[in-house]
Formats: sequence, structure tokens, C-alpha cells
Amino acid sequence: MKAKLYLETTIVSYLVARPSRDPGLCADQKMTHQWWSKRLHDFEICISDVVLAEAAAGDAAVAKKRLKVLAEFSVLPVTPQSEKFARELIRLGILPAKAAADAAHVAIAAVQGAHFLLTWNCRHLANAEILRKVENYLKSNGCEHPMVCTPRELMGTFDI
Repeated sequence: MKAKLYLETTIVSYLVARPSRDPGLCADQKMTHQWWSKRLHDFEICISDVVLAEAAAGDAAVAKKRLKVLAEFSVLPVTPQSEKFARELIRLGILPAKAAADAAHVAIAAVQGAHFLLTWNCRHLANAEILRKVENYLKSNGCEHPMVCTPRELMGTFDI
């Protein structure tokens, strides 16, 4: 049985974007392509309507590319529990109000039993200080927290 992986919007955005001139961002884009080609099929990939809404925003041509990539993945439902958790993450100040979509991503992934949440969003999602608070909140409400990581962290084992 494959581990369930919630694919957050930044991953598909990096996948379809033109290569960045910024060396760090370009390296992350390359890592995304490597992960996609080497590891994607090792997981049960899922998304949500939040991912689809974010992917549909912006430049129409690029949005179309993002949505085409996402079309093959199962869409996890938003539930009353995930909506409550997302609201509470904002209300408690664990995530700022401007990060409501990020709160929804982590709440949906947690409630739906995702093992991993893959993202390049290191401001609000792959952020160790915030994750500690999110994990404590979810555990205190009887919910497991998915392992939030970047493609670099989920490349698998390396031959030494």
C-alpha cells in the first residue's frame, strides 16, 4: 500500500513554470522535476478543491497547464472537521489570516489521513516553528499531522 501524499499547489506551480533566473528558485524547480520523475508514482497522490482553486488563478495559459497536470489526481473532500481545524489555526494565531488557504491545506491533509504534505511553501507550511504548533493543535484534537516536507526532503534514500 502506498503512502498518501497531499500535493500542495506550489509543487505543480514549480513543475510547469519557466525556469527562474533566481539560482535558488531554479534549483527548487529542478528538484521538483527530479522528484516528479523519480518519486511521484511511489505515492497515492491527492489534492483538494483548494489546490484546484489556487492552480486556476493567475495567467490563464499557465493555469491551464497546472490544471491539466492536476487532473489525474483524486480530490479530497473538505469536511466540517477540516473547515473547523483551518478556522482554529487562524483564530489561535498559529497561521496568519492571509494564510487561510495554507491552513486549509494542512487541515484537509490531516483530516483525510495523508501521510505527507508536499510543498515549497516554507513561510507557512514547511516551517518548523509553525509546524510544531500545528502538530500540537491537531494532536490535542485527536488528529495526526502529516509529515510536511519539500521534494528535496522526500527524494528517498541515496546511494553512498
